[in-house]
Amino acid sequence: MLLVLLGVLAGPVRAGAVFSATTLQLPGATLQQVHGEIVPAAGGGLRVRIDADRLDLPAMGWRRVPLHLDGVLQRDPEHRWLLAGALQLKSAPGSAMSDATVDLQVDVAANTLLLDVRQGVAQATVAVPLDQPTHAQIQLKKLPFGWLQGLLGTVWAGKATGGRIDALMALDLRDPGLQASGQFSVSSLGVDSTSGKLAAQGLGGSGRFSLDTTQGPAKINLESTLRGGELLLGPVYANLPAHAVQLSMDAVADAGRLAIDRLRVGDPDALALNGAMAFDAKGDLQSLNLSRLELGFPAAYDRYGKAWLAAMGLHDMTIRGDLDATLDLRQDGLHAFKFDTDGLDLADGDGRFAVQRLKGGFDWIRSGSRPPTDLDWQSLSVYKLVNGPVRSRWQSDDGTLNLQKPVSMGLLGGQVRLSQLAWAPAAAQGQQLNASLAVTGVDMAAFSRTMGWPAFPGTLGGAITGLSVSDDRIALNGGLSVSVFGGFVDVTGLSLQQPFGDNPVLAGDIALRQLDLGAITSVFDFGSITGPLDGHVNGLRLVNWQPVAFDAQLLADQGGRISQRAVNNLTSVGGGGIAAGLQGAVLKLFKTFGYKRIGLNCRLQGSLCHMSGLEPNSGGYTIVEGSGLPHLEVIGHESDVDWPTLVRRLKAAVAGGGPEVR
Repeated sequence: MLLVLLGVLAGPVRAGAVFSATTLQLPGATLQQVHGEIVPAAGGGLRVRIDADRLDLPAMGWRRVPLHLDGVLQRDPEHRWLLAGALQLKSAPGSAMSDATVDLQVDVAANTLLLDVRQGVAQATVAVPLDQPTHAQIQLKKLPFGWLQGLLGTVWAGKATGGRIDALMALDLRDPGLQASGQFSVSSLGVDSTSGKLAAQGLGGSGRFSLDTTQGPAKINLESTLRGGELLLGPVYANLPAHAVQLSMDAVADAGRLAIDRLRVGDPDALALNGAMAFDAKGDLQSLNLSRLELGFPAAYDRYGKAWLAAMGLHDMTIRGDLDATLDLRQDGLHAFKFDTDGLDLADGDGRFAVQRLKGGFDWIRSGSRPPTDLDWQSLSVYKLVNGPVRSRWQSDDGTLNLQKPVSMGLLGGQVRLSQLAWAPAAAQGQQLNASLAVTGVDMAAFSRTMGWPAFPGTLGGAITGLSVSDDRIALNGGLSVSVFGGFVDVTGLSLQQPFGDNPVLAGDIALRQLDLGAITSVFDFGSITGPLDGHVNGLRLVNWQPVAFDAQLLADQGGRISQRAVNNLTSVGGGGIAAGLQGAVLKLFKTFGYKRIGLNCRLQGSLCHMSGLEPNSGGYTIVEGSGLPHLEVIGHESDVDWPTLVRRLKAAVAGGGPEVR
């Protein structure tokens, strides 16, 4: 619009003049289908109307913008041209100047054109030397940030979503591109990328900037102070405080890609950062290099880490202390990292893990070696299991961070000994971590109380000969053995997926060997059964610690005695009854019965348990095969039982309130 007026007013002005042009080429701009007229105005002066079907201003990102100007042109005693009127642009980026008023002053003697545009509370004032129309001094007051959408679109594949800006700046249109610099302040600023991975909302702040698009990719320099608002940079979400946060950077934007070559952030009580980062056209993080990262908790977590950790399944963290770190992440993966703390306490809100008085750190590099480091903690809790204090030493060599000597941790009266651990962060999947450990003498009564189970005596031990981590899955080679109830429970093939996610998945196989049924039934208050028990639970799969699949077989085939209550409970679980003519009245005459075999199987698939027993029987399956007189036989009639129903029956059986028979 400004260039149109310059073109019109540069020549002689005559009342009653009508003019038109198919194409009007001006410095930095092109207009097409231009029509105008100048006629006498009521009250003096000349009425000027200018219409252009299309205005293209590439440096500002304007394409095909229709223009309409209707105003009164006058000449004052100082021989300056003055024009006041209405300006309407249609389809301009951000709906800029859709219904504005304009005041134009052209002072040939002073070689100056002064333009003032207002719409609502927004005001833009532009001063241009007549002999250099590609240069402008611009002042913006309460300008909707969306009005700069076109300019924003020339340097970044994003859009303005809100906010206002005040600025004092210089602008030079070049061929190609532009150069701009100045100072600014913004309030409630919002921007968003097409991918949604780079965004801001409600930002407030001020500072200085420069922009240069003359060499192809746009070069941006920013020195600013931010106050409040939200900022998203790939995986990092920041909820900025009301006090001042210093942000400075040098960046290059090219075809949607953004490379921040120099980044400095200073938040006095939470964060100090020096580094660089780069994003591709989709907004995905390509590289991140932090030469300095100082974090103060809990402020750093609340403002910068909460959303990132929540995406990893770590919610409502409690973190206190300080952490210093460096990081080198490139497009081909991790190249180096280092962290160190003088004291850090952290715990997740779901009680899955906690560390107290963490001190020291790691220093890892992808190639070569680094000096050894120490890492100590006072206590480590994983799913309510508390390990005692540990002092460990580590060293990075050829891309692997190695534990230099074995460490031992106390656990519930026993010990966990980590004899070997090698972590290769940049290795291929399945080869990132290998470890071996042994568990000895863990008190099962204490373990049961910790897990909220009925307390029973015994000890837990075993050896994990290999532990591997692939992405979010932990797999254990070897096994654990629990010496309990006079026999053994062996656990093998363990794996844990998303250990700290919202839905962790545990898988493994369990073998039962010669467990004393008398001890088991006394602890679980099921009713008395004597004799040894064998069995297995193969293909066990728990999702969020709830079973969704397994194949369980329980067998007591060496004979023993079973109480009346245990008979009732087994009958309830199998949905069956008493066979061989034994009536309820006769059953009440005996406290215990002899049995030859007991067998009960359950194959769980989804929410349905497919049940069976020792052998098929007419109309069902045998659960208890009696021995002696009175001869007892318990038959199960329900082959498919809803899993929640079966769980309710078992809970009722062990709660001492009698079986649930429905």
